Amino acid sequence: MISTIPQSHCRIIERFGKPVKVQSSGLAFKLPFIDTVRNVADVWGTETHKYGVFIELTEQISDTKPRECITKDNAKVTVDCVVSWRVVDPIKAVYEVDHLHQSLLQAALNVIRSEIGSRELDEVLATRANLNEMIVSGLTDTLKKWGIQVLRVEIQELKTDDSTSKAMLQQLEAERKSRALSSEAEGQAQATLKNASADRDATVMRAEGAAKALEILATAERNYVDSLAGTIGAEEAARILLAQKVIDGFDRISKNPGDKVFLPSSMQGVLELSTSPKATPKQ
Repeated sequence: MISTIPQSHCRIIERFGKPVKVQSSGLAFKLPFIDTVRNVADVWGTETHKYGVFIELTEQISDTKPRECITKDNAKVTVDCVVSWRVVDPIKAVYEVDHLHQSLLQAALNVIRSEIGSRELDEVLATRANLNEMIVSGLTDTLKKWGIQVLRVEIQELKTDDSTSKAMLQQLEAERKSRALSSEAEGQAQATLKNASADRDATVMRAEGAAKALEILATAERNYVDSLAGTIGAEEAARILLAQKVIDGFDRISKNPGDKVFLPSSMQGVLELSTSPKATPKQ
């Protein structure tokens, strides 16, 4: 008996209830009354076949539906993922497992629960792509025995319960406040360092200016004393300079904004200078 098998499909020929061969797309023959075509609709339902006898070899997609899992730190997570797979060994897919699609989804859920249960919530949320790869790795060995190749697993939804979500929001808010306080403290520390550096530079500049002024003043006084010494003698020049210092001191004291002004009890040095005979220039 001759028939045609659609592209990317196959069928299983049974002889006396035992599978004898797999026929691929194109023309196919079977012996009448002896060979029969295995109908998989009874155990597969409406999925992965046409008319119950043509098994699809193309990529199939199965949705696990949302399921609740518990993480290592006892957080509840609802997971919904999609498994992409295809039949590579029709004999094993039909005869090695009952209800292929249900068994496939159950195996996927078991692996998902195992992988999520071995991780804490933060790790589950942070390593979503890596989790997909681990689920594929965990499914490969199991589904290989059923003649199924796992192509990929994609987690479509990863949702926590209300209490966990609230706790995560509180933690996120606390982390944001902590980062803000840390940034503010760092900014204040930098500002303090800059102010201290500026004060230091200003103090150094004032000290350098004062030192320079004293140096200039000392040079001027030395030149003045040398000039006087050359005119009236060194001793008289020293007495005049001392008298000037005393007078300058009195001038500063008299400008004191207070109510009382204290003056030295003895004016002898100034009086002696003022009453001394005027020095005559050296010849």
